[in-house]
Amino acid sequence: MMKKSLAILLSGTMLLSAAFMTGCGGGSSSAAGSSAAPEASAASEAPESSAAPESSAASEASDAGSTAPSGDVTVPEAAQASYEKLLAAEESLMTTDNHPMMAEGLSFDVPAVEGDAAALEELPEEDKNHWHYKEYLDWDQSADAQFPESPADGQEGKKVILIVHGAHAWTTCYTDAFKSACDAVGMTYEIYDPNWDQANQDSYVDQAINDQPDAIIVIPVSADHATQQFKKITDAGIPAFCSNTTPEADAMNFIISYTGPNDWYQMRTLADMLGESMEGKGGVAYITHNVGGSPYYARCYGPLTELAEKYPDIETLDIQSPGFEASEVKQVVADWITKFGDKLNAIVLADDSDQAIGAVEACQAAGRSDIKIVAAGISKQGLDLVKSGDLFGMSYQTCQGDAGLAVRTVSEWFCGIDIPRVNYLSTDIVTKDNAADFEPCQW
Repeated sequence: MMKKSLAILLSGTMLLSAAFMTGCGGGSSSAAGSSAAPEASAASEAPESSAAPESSAASEASDAGSTAPSGDVTVPEAAQASYEKLLAAEESLMTTDNHPMMAEGLSFDVPAVEGDAAALEELPEEDKNHWHYKEYLDWDQSADAQFPESPADGQEGKKVILIVHGAHAWTTCYTDAFKSACDAVGMTYEIYDPNWDQANQDSYVDQAINDQPDAIIVIPVSADHATQQFKKITDAGIPAFCSNTTPEADAMNFIISYTGPNDWYQMRTLADMLGESMEGKGGVAYITHNVGGSPYYARCYGPLTELAEKYPDIETLDIQSPGFEASEVKQVVADWITKFGDKLNAIVLADDSDQAIGAVEACQAAGRSDIKIVAAGISKQGLDLVKSGDLFGMSYQTCQGDAGLAVRTVSEWFCGIDIPRVNYLSTDIVTKDNAADFEPCQW
């Protein structure tokens, strides 16, 4: 049996009442505490050729010149001007809904478990530990690859390639913010969009490696496929970063840092609010994200296992994956209402836009205003539904802050700063009472 202990460091201020979105940070790993719930603390354009990443280490940069302090962080003199530019960007860039785009992040302790991934997957799917390695990225650090060393001379002038997962309004919002953040810190960029096709994304990984940028950032189409993608990048000597969707835990052996939302934490928090409002009784059905991606697991089995543990009298009625077309979701929910009748008391959605529209329309058509609907957010469509009372609540997951976190983390690495291996965004829960704090929406 294997006992893992690992402190996962997040980005942003992840208090439930935090004013900001989903952010980043810098720190080091530490031993995990108890097996209790984790506790947070502050802490497509045409390709062009570019130079290969530099290989000088931060210690070599220090030997070449004295280090200069910047606030609480000390950076090599060669990176000082770049770091000051990064600090200015962090201070000035704001999201559409007026939160810092490049906020500092937090840390979470990973609960200790007995058993490797294969052993824990033998547990029932309703057991939180079944999903431990997907949720916590609790990987064996002794197997880490030899990572490229930071040049420790700053991010200005560096070229990064971003490979997203596919076309969506969220992705457009993310990439626009990514460009703005790169411009603000002085990095150049290229962005490839495989349009949700795994083979296309693999091809873009190969193309990016051939272009030899200073770093490659990937939003994986599939968590299960990410390990081989990041291994290929790291084996080519290029710094690899993962953004937004979590990979399999083993992929972290080839990733300098993951940046993005803690979907599991967000959805568990949302489930707590839902379970309490249901007084611990009733039936819940789930509409999932794309099967195989990390949001599929987090946004279904995060809330499902939370309710199973804390509210054992709440029954899971069904799980369906109809996609993101409102009409398809509407049909599934209409069928549920017919099949389960008054036993259907709540619906958990992976998306607060088209999925939410379909679910709300089905409930309205059936005259079922009693069904509580919660979703992962936050789009304008979703926020409007929260304000009208059609959505009981949703998580706050900023796409602009997601991009800002990725750029901040990569920039800090180029400056020779010891960054956390896992950088989560901060979060919040949006209800009718606080909806005004998140306007105007980012997408």
